[in-house]
Amino acid sequence: MHAQLKPAATRSNPSKPASRPEYIAALRYLDGSPDIFHVRNADGIDDARALVIAEVGEVLSLVIAQRR
Repeated sequence: MHAQLKPAATRSNPSKPASRPEYIAALRYLDGSPDIFHVRNADGIDDARALVIAEVGEVLSLVIAQRR
């Protein structure tokens, strides 16, 4: 008879927690001046938008994209 072998135990590498995506926000103030913000603490694009608006108040326009 052949000896039955146990499968090798797999080592699980400690996985790193998924890092939050970084966003970049380009905005134009009511007076027409532009500005750029880097948002690192947002859970998503809607959260990034809310963080920027909470920081600066009213703006004429706001464009947010995920930074790659």
